[in-house]
Amino acid sequence: MEHLTAQTFKEKVFDYEKNQEWKYEGKLPCIIDFYADWCGPCKMVAPILDELSKEYDGKVNIYKVDTEVEQELSAVFGIRSIPSMLFCPMEGQPRMATGALPKPSLIQAIDDILLQPQSK
Repeated sequence: MEHLTAQTFKEKVFDYEKNQEWKYEGKLPCIIDFYADWCGPCKMVAPILDELSKEYDGKVNIYKVDTEVEQELSAVFGIRSIPSMLFCPMEGQPRMATGALPKPSLIQAIDDILLQPQSK
């Protein structure tokens, strides 16, 4: 699981300085976990995301963004509460989920949002 900075985020997910409209830069759909080290619920979600990154290896990338370090990035997405997870499909708009989701909910979100063939 890779930690993203504002710079790597712009390369791998969305270049918010260049594009007003959402334009996904990634090669695989991804989840971005906006977290902080002091956040209890974030610590509960972390091992689940570790498991999912192994289970969906090669299908879905899972990234982490430390909201304390990357405050500009957090502001761009209006992160108010953590954990917040941004689900980015290959096509279409990303979707944000807030709170510590249990593993079955995360799997359902991955299957429904990220791995469904996008309807044209």
